Amino acid sequence: MAFTTDLLASVVHGKRPALPPPYFDLAERTCMTNHTAIVKFDHVEKRYGDGPVILDQISFAAKRGDFISLIGPSGCGKSTILKLISGLNPITSGVASVEGVSPENAAQELAFVFQEPTLLPWLNVQRNVEVPLKLRGVESTKRAKIALQCLDLVGLAGRATYYPRQLSGGQKMRVSIARALSLSPKILLLDEPFGALDEMTRDHLNEELLGIRDQKAWTAFFVTHSVAEAVFLSNRIFVLSANPGRLHREIPVDLPYPRTEETRQSPDYQRLVAEVSKLLRSVENAQP
Repeated sequence: MAFTTDLLASVVHGKRPALPPPYFDLAERTCMTNHTAIVKFDHVEKRYGDGPVILDQISFAAKRGDFISLIGPSGCGKSTILKLISGLNPITSGVASVEGVSPENAAQELAFVFQEPTLLPWLNVQRNVEVPLKLRGVESTKRAKIALQCLDLVGLAGRATYYPRQLSGGQKMRVSIARALSLSPKILLLDEPFGALDEMTRDHLNEELLGIRDQKAWTAFFVTHSVAEAVFLSNRIFVLSANPGRLHREIPVDLPYPRTEETRQSPDYQRLVAEVSKLLRSVENAQP
């Protein structure tokens, strides 16, 4: 079931097989485009049938180039927000738009990366990355070229012929990210992709993810339970409360990009980690 959801999201949420051109100055690009809301929620509510409200009065506007982390107690609706953005789940009330249209009509602009890499064990790394392209009818030579480009981005071009059983957990996640990037998404939705990895591997992949972001034009929504990870990656952090899920507070992260191990040692980074951690504890303690 997890694979079906992941694959469906990957296949549906792609617009064209060609990779977008790289850009070299993320700050400049963001400055030029940050007046445009690529994702907008206005008083969005979500409930399932006659059940309780899962998300209540969620409002925000995400600009192009934003890296937004969603953090909050378990059950606060972080992953549900990603599903609403993607159009996989409909909103109950309110207004949601992606690129100015409903999420259901903008699904081709998005790709998902889930906590589990869900690779097909009988296909090698390159063929796994090609799966969504093949299902979208991209011819074999072109999809092989795209797959190898994406594997190069995540540092796995030399392991294109390996099988999943030959990869570490971190390498499998890189393949999953490459598979999502193969569809050239404008928006990347990442649902705790590094949550099962050890701290050292996670820190390294965080740096790699930002390195890819420096080259490819996508906006990110990133679900995590790690405050340190959220601060390191993001320019905006949404702290959610639970029962029902509400956007409790937004915290801007003004740390300069690129971010490295030196960033983690900086007083400003450590101050922000302490600030967000304190806020998150207060939110958790306030739960009924």
